[in-house]
Amino acid sequence: MSRAFVKESDDAGEPLPELSVSPHPNFVTPAGHALIEARVTALEAELKAARAGADKALVARIARDLRYWAQRRASARLVPAATAPVEAVRFGTAVTVRFEDGTQRTFRLVGEDEADPARGLVSWVAPLGKALTGKSVGDEVEALGRAADIVALSP
Repeated sequence: MSRAFVKESDDAGEPLPELSVSPHPNFVTPAGHALIEARVTALEAELKAARAGADKALVARIARDLRYWAQRRASARLVPAATAPVEAVRFGTAVTVRFEDGTQRTFRLVGEDEADPARGLVSWVAPLGKALTGKSVGDEVEALGRAADIVALSP
């Protein structure tokens, strides 16, 4: 029998590219740190199950993701929460802005892995995070493409 059509390799196919790690310091809030820990724990369990199922492609993907999150955990720099009163926006601060039409929106500056703009969690390295950093109540900023005044800061 010819071996021309027999699969000789049982590898997982093309190697997956590594996930890109940010060049910025990995500042994390206590909640962000907990999220990273939970992700690593979940991936470790998924990897164990994938290995038991002998799905090499799935093992490769989970192992790659686990390497990324393990690196993020190892490089995490836990930033303690600010204490009241907050004089200027810094990492972890909640910032309430008022737009010209009177509507208000609150944002919290968080780490890159914790960012969730729909929930008002903005990465400290995002354009909005950079625009807010160092500002105080009464300062004007551009938020969501509109002018806004900072009306409150809280830890």
